[in-house]
Amino acid sequence: MGEIGSYSSATGLAVDGGPERPSRTASGVPARRRGWKCVLPGLLLVHCALLVWSAVRDSPTWDEPARLAAGIAHWKLRRFGLYRPNPPLVRMVAALPVLPWRPKMDWRVYGEGPGSRAEFPLGKQFVRDNRERFVLYHVLARLATIPFALVGMLVCLRWASELYGRSAGVVAVTLWCFSPSILGYGHLISPDTAAASLGLAAAYGFWRWLRQPSTFRALFAGALLGLAWLSKLTWLVLLALWPAIWAVAACSRSGRKVSRQVLAETLQLGLVILAGLWLLNACYFFDGTFTRLGEYEFVSNALGRHAGSSGHCSGVGNRFAGTWLGCLPMPLPKDYVMGADVQKHDFERKMSSYLCGQWKAGGWWYYYIYALLIKVPLGTWALVSLAAWLVLVTKRYVVSWFDELVLVAPALAVLILVSSQTGFNHHIRYVLPMLGFVFVWTSKVGRAMELGRHKLAMLVAGATVWSVASSLWIYPHSLSYFNEWVGGPRNGHAHLLHSNTDWGQDMLHLKRWLDKHPGAQPIGVAWYVPVMDPKYFGIEWTAPPRGLPARGMTMPDPESVGPLPGWFAISVNRIRAIDGMYRYFLRFEPVAMAGYSMYIYHITLEEANRVRRELGLPELAERGAGRGESQEQG
Repeated sequence: MGEIGSYSSATGLAVDGGPERPSRTASGVPARRRGWKCVLPGLLLVHCALLVWSAVRDSPTWDEPARLAAGIAHWKLRRFGLYRPNPPLVRMVAALPVLPWRPKMDWRVYGEGPGSRAEFPLGKQFVRDNRERFVLYHVLARLATIPFALVGMLVCLRWASELYGRSAGVVAVTLWCFSPSILGYGHLISPDTAAASLGLAAAYGFWRWLRQPSTFRALFAGALLGLAWLSKLTWLVLLALWPAIWAVAACSRSGRKVSRQVLAETLQLGLVILAGLWLLNACYFFDGTFTRLGEYEFVSNALGRHAGSSGHCSGVGNRFAGTWLGCLPMPLPKDYVMGADVQKHDFERKMSSYLCGQWKAGGWWYYYIYALLIKVPLGTWALVSLAAWLVLVTKRYVVSWFDELVLVAPALAVLILVSSQTGFNHHIRYVLPMLGFVFVWTSKVGRAMELGRHKLAMLVAGATVWSVASSLWIYPHSLSYFNEWVGGPRNGHAHLLHSNTDWGQDMLHLKRWLDKHPGAQPIGVAWYVPVMDPKYFGIEWTAPPRGLPARGMTMPDPESVGPLPGWFAISVNRIRAIDGMYRYFLRFEPVAMAGYSMYIYHITLEEANRVRRELGLPELAERGAGRGESQEQG
């Protein structure tokens, strides 16, 4: 491949104003190469160590038992009806180190009918049946998925270096390694970081094919495309995006051999897609491949029956049955298609969403933009802003327009696609696949060092250090990261909930805190994860007293209504929950925190009576101290 920034074979255009290569001196190059060889392996080891430590320290999160149980089912049953909305690659990799332990599995709760979500009861049963080892199983499964994050790091390095130079590669790798979102989700049994890595890798392979088309590069790009499709349904957008990008390239060419070249590349582009489809179907063992579109049973309005007056589709149906489209064989695994249908159905249900203290049915089109603004370090945003400014004022930080398009288009496509689904807004992880592209594009600011712009280079270094320090300041609680603009993770739940703050990751941290403070037991616990009893972690607990009932509900014994004196550990998702059951805890100051998602309170009789007076509840007598509900949380 020719030198980047001088000629693009995809466009056939000379690139004027591309980044200039720094002059090489006999004294400077060896020292720079030695530094390069030391820094990058060091970052790789640090990134791996951070992920491993988090994988060991955090408790299993809300959906990990379901994902792990589904992965085991894929191998043992060779069926893919569990967790359809996400392709099986990450789950299958996660299950591999667990299979030799022969975990107990109760397949009686297995189900795979249209719209079925049997993975959650199966995950709950999996935890119950393996309560002595389920934490170990989750740690082993997490460790198996960490290489996905390392792939993303290496692609950031390679692509940024080829586009903008080695200093840019260091910037891109640093942003990836210490990104709170990558650290937060990269150590979980979750497809999000894998999708970020494999989507970036696929785009890099496609970019290399565009610059120098060949059959081998087409097959390589196709294999990476298949892996991206196997990580998350989001990357189906590439099926439309890549041909569009290639068409733009083809239309920009001039010369006598254009027609012959376009024909050859058209065939190779078809090979890219066919290779991706083959790998996708192979991972599903070709189960249900080429099922006719009219033979599916869909549950979403988009693919099922026409919506009724309520706007919802009742039961199952197929709007393509009896039409010529229904006769078309789908070149996709059956469960892959049904997974897309279930995902669409979820977005059509208008689930309750939370943003900045407000709950509503459905979501906001700007939810993910706002989430990125407060969940990405301000140092990173400073670098993004600087990169945008440099693009506007000088050509020395810009490669060809086409290279920039290949890099920027997937990120924008993901953001637009996800933001358009306003049925519910719960998780910033849905836009995680765009981060790698942003990091590579932003890394152009690293060229300041190679171009001898020392003041600008110091600014870049300062912003990078700020970003890294901000992330490490709250590590290993990266899932709960919020930047300084909103007051950090301590104030994050006032802005976002769900996996953005509390995904159930801090129960082991609570257990460690209780081991150091035995006087805090017995303790009332309100946790966010219904599939795991805190007793499985060795915590003896009771359910905290509930607050005042909603209007129209029967008023219980006033002395059983909270607040009551005692020790309590309350998940921030439960404190801010739409039912308001534990919202009265906002009137108290926590004495400690387990991570940033479990707030620990020690309420005295005097403090309880103060808040009870504010709520219009009768005060408690001395004998009421310590009273609380003994039944387990439902």
